[in-house]
Amino acid sequence: MSKIGVGSVLAAFLAASSFAQNPHYQPDLEWRPPTQSQTRENPLAARPELAAGGRKLFVRNCAECHGRDGAGLEKKHSADLQLAVVQQESDGALFWKITNGNAKRGMPSFSKIPELQRWQIVLYVRTLKARAESGSGAKSQPPIAAFQSAAALTSCFLISTPIRIP
Repeated sequence: MSKIGVGSVLAAFLAASSFAQNPHYQPDLEWRPPTQSQTRENPLAARPELAAGGRKLFVRNCAECHGRDGAGLEKKHSADLQLAVVQQESDGALFWKITNGNAKRGMPSFSKIPELQRWQIVLYVRTLKARAESGSGAKSQPPIAAFQSAAALTSCFLISTPIRIP
């Protein structure tokens, strides 16, 4: 493929992906977790390497509505998880929202995903913060270098057995 052909394909892809994002996302101000949930700490917070497994879970369970980069899909009216308003939520609040969903906005409950795996998703959502702060949206580089190659993705894992948390 010529340089012009590759450039055209890349430009078309970037244009299509920017239209898929949800630039008009407004948070549901009534969707607030109870105080007890907001103050809950992520038991995996000291294990950032587990975010790689959280990414796998995110792609499997969340990307259909939030997009692979978490920017939200306009046609699904889903949240842009890169935005500061989302990133400022506590880990406990994000966990509660993943667990309970928001039927009013069409987000299902993911309470059937094992608890530690939901915490892994929270770890991954936190990696999207780098893009939110950079101000360059979905066109920026992935926030975790390990996600830049397919080989790295095969080495990440999901928690499926009990682990001891101090």
